[in-house]
Amino acid sequence: MAQTVPARQTVQNMTEGSPVSLILRFALPIFISQVFQQLYSTADAFIVGKYLGTNAFAAVSSSGTLIMLLTSLFIGTAMGAGVAISKYFGAGDYENVSRAVHTNLAFGIVSGTLLTLIGVFLTPTFLVWMNTDAQVMPQAVEYFRYYFLGVLATVLYNMCTSILNALGDSRRPLHYLIISSLVNIALDLLFIGAFRWGVWSAAVATVLSQGTSCVLCLIHLLKKGEVYTVTPRNIRFHSAMLSEIIRYGLPSGVQNCVIGLANVIVQSQINSFGMLAMAAYGAHCKIEGFAFLPITSFTMACTTFVGQNLGAKQYDRAKRGARFCIIIAVVMAELIGLCYYIWASQLISLFDSTPGVVALGMQQARTVALFYCLLAFSHSIAAVCRGAGRAVVPMMIMLSVWCVIRIIYIMLVVHFIGEIGYIYWAYPLTWAISSTIYLIYYLRSDWVHGFER
Repeated sequence: MAQTVPARQTVQNMTEGSPVSLILRFALPIFISQVFQQLYSTADAFIVGKYLGTNAFAAVSSSGTLIMLLTSLFIGTAMGAGVAISKYFGAGDYENVSRAVHTNLAFGIVSGTLLTLIGVFLTPTFLVWMNTDAQVMPQAVEYFRYYFLGVLATVLYNMCTSILNALGDSRRPLHYLIISSLVNIALDLLFIGAFRWGVWSAAVATVLSQGTSCVLCLIHLLKKGEVYTVTPRNIRFHSAMLSEIIRYGLPSGVQNCVIGLANVIVQSQINSFGMLAMAAYGAHCKIEGFAFLPITSFTMACTTFVGQNLGAKQYDRAKRGARFCIIIAVVMAELIGLCYYIWASQLISLFDSTPGVVALGMQQARTVALFYCLLAFSHSIAAVCRGAGRAVVPMMIMLSVWCVIRIIYIMLVVHFIGEIGYIYWAYPLTWAISSTIYLIYYLRSDWVHGFER
């Protein structure tokens, strides 16, 4: 494969210049992108709730945990490509950057096709396992099946975004998401508000809008003369690069699956408390998704910054950038959590003003919101580990704490106490445990030499 030339206007070399300035400029477009990404599911849930009622709202709002579980392994593994691309770009090895790009897209095509088959044929089985309320089941099956018919576009978009972000380009994904999010909202209003079609049309709107962002991303990646230029005939698995991507990315994929599995188990236990509990949990998850976007933006920026600088062997610079990301993420998370704690009732009511839904949503919000600093700290250290090629560390911590300990706690609570409020405490308790372990690892390990071992 011919070596491509580095793009000078569409990528960002994060090995030179002020770390704080670079991270802020990189994180801001990611934050705005994440806001519009969240609008996909939130617009569906909000419009469905307003026009089709609580049953339909519960069907859509319960989708997040199952979708995350099914897509997280493949999308998480794509992070491995991002780490490899960051490392090789920082080292100036553009030939390997190109190999990683094409291997990543090949992986996306295969995994997206597999996800389509799994989602379409096994949706009813998954929903039964999750104790989905019988009143909600028919609409939930409709929504999930139509969503997974177009999941290939979602997977490919995430693959393309990981490529651009790894090269320091967070602006184009923002532009594409703004367009696709506006398409999504317009189609929701047309299909549900005007035509009064069923809950399935919300999934169709999401699929069409995600397809729009995917096409725009692919058109950009086909641009000639860039370090990331995609040549369709070169989209295939390069064995050595695939091995590296899996080594860096599979732990992240497993980690995301672990979180997804734990959330599905939590969702299934909450589902057993009835439709109001389902709707309240769904509304809380939508709000929390927005609330945590600034922190997610800085953790993504942290992974790219650390990866590029460790690839260039600038160890002290990587440490300075990591410290800045950790501190700002923790402070922002606590401020956001305080705001959510204060205005929980008003925020929950935006999605469903049913008194029972608002009461349960407030109970969960005021249980977890003031502990968002712990969640931010755990995610920040995990981002540092991924950028340093040590993705297996957060995988093991999430597996043992956010999955095993959380599930054991919830099962004990449901069996011996049977009150939903105690289920909500599973989150801050496991955040505290994981943060303690991460702190010890960050202070005592030699993570800066992760690529060299």
